[in-house]
Amino acid sequence: MEVDQYTSVTTEWSYSGEGSRLPLIDESSALGTHLPKDRLIAVLDQVEMRVERLRRDTVRIEEERDSLLSTLDSVKHSELLGDISECDKDDIIRYADRILARAMTVEVAVRTDRDSQQEEALHQVNMYIDQLVMSVHEDAVIAHTRCQTYMNACTSQPDPCSGTDKNFESAILGCTLDDQKRVKKRLQGLLDYFAKLNITTCT
Repeated sequence: MEVDQYTSVTTEWSYSGEGSRLPLIDESSALGTHLPKDRLIAVLDQVEMRVERLRRDTVRIEEERDSLLSTLDSVKHSELLGDISECDKDDIIRYADRILARAMTVEVAVRTDRDSQQEEALHQVNMYIDQLVMSVHEDAVIAHTRCQTYMNACTSQPDPCSGTDKNFESAILGCTLDDQKRVKKRLQGLLDYFAKLNITTCT
């Protein structure tokens, strides 16, 4: 049995050409200079590296998709729409809706193992954020303030202009570390959205 492996376990992988090829195990070949266990472990080490990179890339794609959806929403509610004719406004909205429909065909997810308490904590966190998003067009200033109090619950250096939402803090602390990171990035995306709208809470 021979393991067809790269020259180093720490080789930097790419996703095109030969760099995308995973190590192969050839049962019919000689063993070579390494013990079978060591060679198999080396293969598993490389596969583990690829799995972790795949998870990171998927998270990045999730974040990019959320950013695109946020941008589409900002276009559909832009004040600039008030400066153009109704006909042109309808064209813009239809164009944005067509892109949105296309974007919604993309589904990516990284599954995180959670126990029942962590599942419940994440459910609570998502409920808080969903309610926040729904309130944006009712009162953007209040929504921004609430978003900042949520972000303060996720960081060791909270914004001095706002407090920390203790209920959200309790919920986020019950989540897995991966979920905490994703929630923080999601909140940062919302804060960036508020920044584009020139919404502030500090006076």
